[in-house]
This record gives sequence, structure tokens and C-alpha cells, in this order.
Amino acid sequence: MKNKLFLSFALICATSSVLKAEEKMLPYGDFENFQVRVIKESGIIGGETKMLYVIAKGDTIVENAPYDYKEHTAWASSNAYAKVMGIHKTSCSMSPEQRGNGTCVRLDTKIERVRVLGMINLSVLVTGSIYLGELIEPIKDADDPYKNISMGIEFTERPKALILDYKCVVSPENYIMRYTGLAKPKRIDGIHDEPEFYVLLQKRWEDEEGNIHALRVGTMRYRMAESVSDWQNNAEFTIHYGNIENEDFFKPYMGLMTEGPFRAKNSQGLVTTIHEEGWAEEGETPTHIILMLTAGYQQAFHGTVGNTLWIDNVRFKY
Repeated sequence: MKNKLFLSFALICATSSVLKAEEKMLPYGDFENFQVRVIKESGIIGGETKMLYVIAKGDTIVENAPYDYKEHTAWASSNAYAKVMGIHKTSCSMSPEQRGNGTCVRLDTKIERVRVLGMINLSVLVTGSIYLGELIEPIKDADDPYKNISMGIEFTERPKALILDYKCVVSPENYIMRYTGLAKPKRIDGIHDEPEFYVLLQKRWEDEEGNIHALRVGTMRYRMAESVSDWQNNAEFTIHYGNIENEDFFKPYMGLMTEGPFRAKNSQGLVTTIHEEGWAEEGETPTHIILMLTAGYQQAFHGTVGNTLWIDNVRFKY
């Protein structure tokens, strides 16, 4: 049975007395709960014992096995367990960090390498991210990371804004690096990588072939061009409804995702591209939400090493 926490936000509740009446904390959005996965990497790459963190409650898991996100939490992340050519490897770019008497989430952009003489030499850039959805493990190759991500969860509410606490370190360099696996690393000039928050509310439906279609109901996207050294507590970001293309605040990256890259599981459990067909009417009710908080907005395997984002107390205002 699917976890009710994952399927519906009816269980989102303001359990903390410090929250205002019109605010609702996302499940585990205070980041005081992290389940630990202990995984033994293959001896051929060093045989280290690594820890992966999941935003969820639960006992420590000591096992080289996929994690079933939908049974435990609405949150997935860039942390992953991979099994490539029989080699067990982990990637940890999301971790808890002490904040006062509690914890927050830390997201880092870094390079992960798998090197075995005569067999494999992989280097991939991983951007620390958390999102509502599901990561499908084990990762078996670096060809197409989006095929392992089911983005978004069911959601039928219309919040006014996203509220959270954050700070960040943003590299001033005006270039990004591409590490896509077996290919030689490449520097791409003229691009500045930046941490990003976004909320995309969608009304989805599925056709007879299992393809997923959607209308965009609500939009919020915010990028940070410079480092923010002090915690920005209770930062509020408005969610705009309907077609926003002609609004003064509109930027091209806020537009429709007509060609992806986001995907989701259809009713048959197959991961397929989400095709946004247009803008919903302003009063429309969503069926799903995509929410991502990330240390860099570039496509997979592209970004700037050293970008770091800290997040805490993620909630919605109504």
C-alpha cells in the first residue's frame, strides 16, 4: 500500500506552535528527521562504507539495496545508490547539518568518480537537490539520469506562497563544467550556475498510450545570483496562477516545459515524459505539484563545483 503521506497533502499540518495559522509545514519540512542508509561500496573501488541520508523517519538500514521512497516519504534527493557493471557506488550530495538545537539540509555540487583500471572510468557532476517525488534505484548508468526520477506528487491545494529559511554560497565564475560520465570533461563559458527554488502546480492527465500531459496551474521560480551568507528566515516566494507570460516579473525559465526534461510514473508504473500543453485557467485546481530546491539550475551533469545551499523549515502560506 502506498504511504498516505506520499499520496496526499491532506496530512500536512502546522504542528509547531511558531507557525502562523495560515501556514502549513510540509511533511518532514523542518528537517529534523533523517533516515540513514549504510552501503558498502565495491572493493574494486576502495570498499569504503558510505552513508546516504533520506528525509524520513526510520531505523538505520545496513544493506546494499534500493530504497522505496514512496513507502516512507514524499521527499527524494540527489543522493543515490548505483550499481554500474556490478560495481556498488554511492553519491551523497544532500546531508543534514547542525543548526542551533536542530538540523537543516545542506546541498552541495560535487564530482563523483568511479575508476577501475581497464574496466571503467566515469566522472559525473552531481548537483545537490531535494524534491517531491521518487528516485528509482539502483542507478545503472549515466546515460540519462531523468529516467530514474518520478517528479512530483499528487496535490490539490492552491497555496499563496512558499516560505522557507535559506542561505547559500554561489561561485562568481562565469562558466560551468560538464561531466557526463565517460566523455571528457568540458568547460562551457558564458554561463553562471545559480541555486534555485521552484514550485510548479500542474493539472495532469494520461492518454490511452500512457503518455502524461499537463496544464500549468501555478508557478514560482527563484534563482540566487550571489552568495547569501546569513540565514534568510521566513523568506516568502509568491506562487502565481494562470498564464504569466505577459507579467512584468516573467522570465523565460518560468515558461512551460514543452519538451521535458521532467518525467513521472504513469498508471502502469512506467516513467514517461510530462508534456505541458499550455496554461490552465487562473482558477483551476491542480492535481500534482513539482517542488525542487537545488544548488544549481543547470541540466544534469552540468554545473559549478562548490555551489552550496542550506534549507530549513519548508512550508506553504494559504
